[in-house]
Amino acid sequence: MLETTFLLEILIYVITGAIVGVAAGLLGIGGGLLLVPVLSTVFLYFIDIPDVVHLAIGTSLATIVVTSFASARAHHSHGAVRWDAFKLLAAGVLLGAFIGGWSSQFISSNRLGQIFGILELLIALNMLLDLKPSPHRQLPGLVGNTSAGTIIGSLSSLVGIGGGTLTTPYLVWNNLTMHQAIATSTAVSIPVAIAGTIGYLIAGLDATHLPAMATGYIYWPAFLGIVIASYFTAPIGAKWAHQLPVKTLKRGFGIFLIILAIKMLFFS
Repeated sequence: MLETTFLLEILIYVITGAIVGVAAGLLGIGGGLLLVPVLSTVFLYFIDIPDVVHLAIGTSLATIVVTSFASARAHHSHGAVRWDAFKLLAAGVLLGAFIGGWSSQFISSNRLGQIFGILELLIALNMLLDLKPSPHRQLPGLVGNTSAGTIIGSLSSLVGIGGGTLTTPYLVWNNLTMHQAIATSTAVSIPVAIAGTIGYLIAGLDATHLPAMATGYIYWPAFLGIVIASYFTAPIGAKWAHQLPVKTLKRGFGIFLIILAIKMLFFS
């Protein structure tokens, strides 16, 4: 019975990873907007620990490292990644992401779930209304981008959403095309996820009641199940991003995110 339950748990992670991989490549998001609500629900059923949201976010960030790498590589093959913009943001997002992940230990699981729900709701509304900043300026210099990257990294890491969700509108505002912004955002998600994962791992080292197969706030069975699938499906989403009506897809995705946000706000 125990083996059957564990296999069912792994199957859920694999299916979730396949969906998240496509979404990450298609929409330029790290996948955490889907992963955190799903993982927190699955963990409650299979693990049931006090720090369920922390474990979901830390695990989400760890998977985003792999998903974003696969997605960014696919976008790079289309020549869409602006590596000059990536280099300007990298230092800031690394610093901010580590601070965000490490500071999570000082926030309760319920409060962290509510913060995630509010941010996810705002992102969903932006997708539905298709609000875009006016591209009336160019990318600032190293200091400006480092400051922006620190804010993007800390917020993204704290709630486990990678960095693409916040990086894309920032880059569009700075006069990158939507395809360039989405592609570059997938690359920016890599340092966000790496630094955020380290932060959550350190933050959870002294936590009690964590499952046996966890290191800090990283739960390895979920990580493996998700990345096995997402690594192969992220390039599919990236390919579709250059072929499908992304605006229409984002609106549909926005409705789904509202449902997930309500779940995190009231049932995390």
